[in-house]
Amino acid sequence: MFSLSSSHQFYLYKSACDMRKRFDSLCGLVQNELNQVAHNGSVYVFINRRCNQMKLLHWETGGFVLYHKRLEQGTFAFPIHNRTQISWSDLVLMIEGIQVIKSSQKRRFSMWVFRSKLNR
Repeated sequence: MFSLSSSHQFYLYKSACDMRKRFDSLCGLVQNELNQVAHNGSVYVFINRRCNQMKLLHWETGGFVLYHKRLEQGTFAFPIHNRTQISWSDLVLMIEGIQVIKSSQKRRFSMWVFRSKLNR
């Protein structure tokens, strides 16, 4: 059962990862490369060189869970930002094969702007 949600923290390992690695080797990458503790409840995302396989390492009560997805066609796309920590929505977009090329935030009402116009 897939037990991940937006309440978790997600960390992306930016280098290519050998998909033959299992629990202990991936925990070593988390500790040595990402400077994190693997059993802190966060989810760690690893992608291979060809970007067609992804592994998620997650600590749950009692032990590690390793999710592995292999694409038959296409590749996983990295998020456009260059951060190690990614959001739940970034992960879902990666898994579903959706890449956001450009995003912009539309202007919205702000009390601060409204007050500054009143003071004029």
